[in-house]
Amino acid sequence: MVDRATNEFLNTERARNDENDLFAVIGKRVLGLSIEDEKEVEEDDRVKIVDEIPDSLCMNCQEDGVTRLLLTKIPFFREIILSSFYCEHCHFRNNEVQFAGTIQEQGAKYTFRIDNLDELERQVVKSDTAILRIEELDIEVPPGRGRLTNVEGILVEVLKDLEEGQKQRKKKDPELYEKLDAIVQSLIKMLNGGKFPITISVDDPAGNSWIEPSTGDAATKGKYSEKKYARNHAQNAILGLAEEMAATDGETIAEAERLAQDAPGEGGAMEDVDIIEGQTYDLPVECPGCTKPAHLLLQMVNIPYFKQVIISTTQCDLCGYHTNDVKTGGEVPEKGKRIWLDVERSEDLSRDILKSETCLLKVPECRLDVQPGTMGGRFTTVEGLLTQMRDDLRGKIFGTDEDAQPSDSIPAHEVKAWREFFSQLDKAIKAEIEYTIIMEDPLGNSYCQLFDEPGKDPQVRSEDYKRTAEEDEDLGLADMKTHLNEDGEYVKEPPKAADGK
Repeated sequence: MVDRATNEFLNTERARNDENDLFAVIGKRVLGLSIEDEKEVEEDDRVKIVDEIPDSLCMNCQEDGVTRLLLTKIPFFREIILSSFYCEHCHFRNNEVQFAGTIQEQGAKYTFRIDNLDELERQVVKSDTAILRIEELDIEVPPGRGRLTNVEGILVEVLKDLEEGQKQRKKKDPELYEKLDAIVQSLIKMLNGGKFPITISVDDPAGNSWIEPSTGDAATKGKYSEKKYARNHAQNAILGLAEEMAATDGETIAEAERLAQDAPGEGGAMEDVDIIEGQTYDLPVECPGCTKPAHLLLQMVNIPYFKQVIISTTQCDLCGYHTNDVKTGGEVPEKGKRIWLDVERSEDLSRDILKSETCLLKVPECRLDVQPGTMGGRFTTVEGLLTQMRDDLRGKIFGTDEDAQPSDSIPAHEVKAWREFFSQLDKAIKAEIEYTIIMEDPLGNSYCQLFDEPGKDPQVRSEDYKRTAEEDEDLGLADMKTHLNEDGEYVKEPPKAADGK
C-alpha cells in the first residue's frame, strides 16, 4: 500500500505530467526519507531508487524515450515494479505495474463492496492477466496492462473508455448510445456518492492481483472476500504454463487427462467405485501450479456425531505445490448452524474442528474474523487452525522472516495495532487466555469435537438458524432444486403433505 500522501501526489502528478518528481518522491518514501530533505541519497550497490533505461523505443513516434523502473513493496501483498515511459518528442507516456515475483501457485479472486465515498480510495492492483468486474453494472474489464490505482481510479478509467466515441455513436447507432449513456450516468453517480453499494471483483489466475483489506471489513459480513483456487488447464494455457510443460517434458495434456480418466475412482470409473471409509485413493492429476503430473489423495472420514467428509490433498513432487481441502456431502439442510466453543484450558486446543468453505469464523477476544471462502475447507485442531490463520496474516504484513520489519508505508499506529493483535493471538494459541470461537455456517457443514455426548459438553453450544435471502442467493440456492417430490423429480419447494400443509 502506497500511503495516502503518496496517492495524493500521484493524482497531482498526473495533472502536472512531471515524471521526474513522481519517481523522486516515491523513491524517497520507499527509503523512509522526507520530501523536504534536500540531502541527496548516495547511490551504491545496495540501494538504487530508480533505474533509468534511456533510448527506449517509443511505439507512438518511433523515436527514443526514457523508461524508469522502481521496485517497491505493497503491504499485505508483495513486491512490484512500477514502470513509466515518456517520450520528449511526441510527449507520449505510459505507466504500468509489473510483478517482481513469479506466477503464484494458485489463482486468486478478491471481492469488495463499497458503501461510502471514503472506500473509493481503497487501493487496487490489477495485473495484466486479471479480469475486473463492476457487478452492479455487469461491466467486465478484460486482461490488459497492469494497473496500480484505487477504486475511484478504476471507475474513472471505465467511464473514460465508455464516453470515448459517444458523439459518433449518437449519430450512427442511437440504440447503442442510449445503452452506454445509461451506464455512463450510473458511473457518474457512483463517483459522486449517489449510488451505493458498488461491488468490484478482481479475478486473476496468476494470483498477482489484489484489493486492499481493512480491519473494518471483518465487522461487516460479505463486505470483503479473498478466495484462492486451483487453476484449470485453460487458465494454465493462457499463462503459458501448459506450453512450457509440453516443451520441457514432452508430455501432452491429453495424456495426463487419459491417465486421470483411467485411474480408479476418477472420471467415468468413479461411478462404479464405492469409496470405502478410511481407504486412501491416489489419483493422477495435473498440478495447478506447474501443470506437470501430480497426485490427488482422497480419503473418506466419518466424524462422530456429525457426518462423513472427504479430505483431499494435492501434492506435486516437482514444484512443491501442496494444498488441502475438505468437502462434505449429503443434502442441503433447511437451516444453517451456529456453533460456540469456549476455550478455557490447554486441552481444548486439541479438539478437532471442521471449518467449511462457507463458514464465517470469529474470535471476538482476539478481534479475529475470517470471512467465508477465505481459507477454503479445513479439518484440523483448534491450535492448528489458529496457527495457520496467524501465519497467513503475519506473512502478508511482516513477510515470512520473523525478524522482518513491516513496510515503511504502514503508519506507525497500524504497526502497533498489528503487533498487539498477533500478541493476543499468540496467547490464544497457547491457551493463556480464555476465548470463544464462533462458527456460522449457512450450510451447516462445520463441526467442533465434543468431549462428551451431544448436549453434555458445557463448552460447546450450537443452534440452527434460518438462512437469509442474501445467503441463499450467494450460495446459489435461490434457484436450485433441492427437494424430491413423489414423482422422483427435484423441485424448488418442499412437497406439500397430504393435508395440503
